[in-house]
Amino acid sequence: MGFSAQHILLLLIIALLLFGRGKISELMGDVAKGIKSFKKGMAEEEDEPKPTPRTIENEASNPDRSKVG
Repeated sequence: MGFSAQHILLLLIIALLLFGRGKISELMGDVAKGIKSFKKGMAEEEDEPKPTPRTIENEASNPDRSKVG
């Protein structure tokens, strides 16, 4: 029970008639901007230094850090 090429073509024609060419291109542009923004946010997150996890060894070797947090 799959879609044939005729079904897909008919759905595309109906979508084009309902939304018009301008709306579909605007929608695709917005989706592309969202994807770029997401990728940029992920790249910035990787660049940030990761905090040192609090463990017993870290707190014993850095007594000043144990006061923070």
